[in-house]
Amino acid sequence: MKVLVTGAGGMLARAVTPALERAGHTVAALTRAQLDVTDAARVRAAVVATRPDWACHLAAYTDVDGCETNTEHALRVNGDAAGHVAAAARAADAAVLAISSDYVFPGDDPRPRREDDAVGPVSAYGRSKLAGEAAVRAANPCHLIVRTAWLYGRGGKNFVDTIRDRALAGTPLAVVDDQHGAPTWTVDLAAALVELMERAVTGTLHVTNGGACTWHEFAREICAQVGARVEVARQSSAQLARPAKRPAYSVLDTGRLTQALGHGLPHWRDALVRYVAQPVEASAKGR
Repeated sequence: MKVLVTGAGGMLARAVTPALERAGHTVAALTRAQLDVTDAARVRAAVVATRPDWACHLAAYTDVDGCETNTEHALRVNGDAAGHVAAAARAADAAVLAISSDYVFPGDDPRPRREDDAVGPVSAYGRSKLAGEAAVRAANPCHLIVRTAWLYGRGGKNFVDTIRDRALAGTPLAVVDDQHGAPTWTVDLAAALVELMERAVTGTLHVTNGGACTWHEFAREICAQVGARVEVARQSSAQLARPAKRPAYSVLDTGRLTQALGHGLPHWRDALVRYVAQPVEASAKGR
């Protein structure tokens, strides 16, 4: 299988590319400097020249608060660009895999969201990702849209590293306790993405690590696993007062993933154990 990967310098791509290579697949990984995904002509030329079986679109603008003030940029990168990659893949007789987000849901219902549940993003970031979903579906019938959530991993700023560093420095922490989700390690997500492409699965799927928690619970577990004894105070989203509204409950139902693969992803606590067991230099590599 030959796979073209966009956003190769990003956190998720740094897990997906080696996972594909370990599985014996040929990878053409393009960074933002190598391929501006908002340029439809350049995207088409790159995909057609590569002739992949899959175009794995991982490039994204993930600054949730930044999207509130840079809405046009967010729509170009997360919306229009997804359509460009999907259309280019179709022109090359390839399938497209695009990453979306739990933020396409309003988060106002305390039950895990299924793929066909009503969407209703409450932030500019969520709206841009939903626009990307629509663009992909319109441009290429052979598509796989994967919604995921609360990602952390090597090669990018993430919640786990931030909490670990502050906790080990003895800094008291205050973390929101009114947002629920499923922390997801990029390595586990990458393994699932590779398997889904190998099985030629299409449609829309939710893929996260198992279980759910609040950010506060996640932070306390991080501190426990790294052996840091610091206070982790509870904080409300209102107290934090960030520019973008976050869904209060954005746990995703992954039953369809289990049906497709015969298994789901490990529990988020198991993933965290494996992540923090890595040397700090390794998990911080590429930041």
